[in-house]
Amino acid sequence: MTMADSAARSSDAARDLEALRGELDGIDARLLDVVRDRIEVCVRIARLKSEHDIPMMQPHRIGIVQERAAEYGERNGIDQDFLRRLYDLMIAETCRVEDLVMGNTPAS
Repeated sequence: MTMADSAARSSDAARDLEALRGELDGIDARLLDVVRDRIEVCVRIARLKSEHDIPMMQPHRIGIVQERAAEYGERNGIDQDFLRRLYDLMIAETCRVEDLVMGNTPAS
């Protein structure tokens, strides 16, 4: 392989890498939009719970959501422990937001 061939392959790789990173950036933007949408629905749930004196914490629902994520991981080759940890974070944040909406805790 000549130096020119090597430079051309390196240039192609850099262009391909940049294209893949652009694709990843687009996926990240959609992911963040979905997280925002999820939080917005949780705000509406908190308002409904508040209006109807429904307790904020619904442990059985948390289990259902986590189990659904684990099953998705199993079907799609994504580490189930990773998905459980991801949902632990999302659930903790949505519980925090619900508490705020329902007036149960000060914002932090």
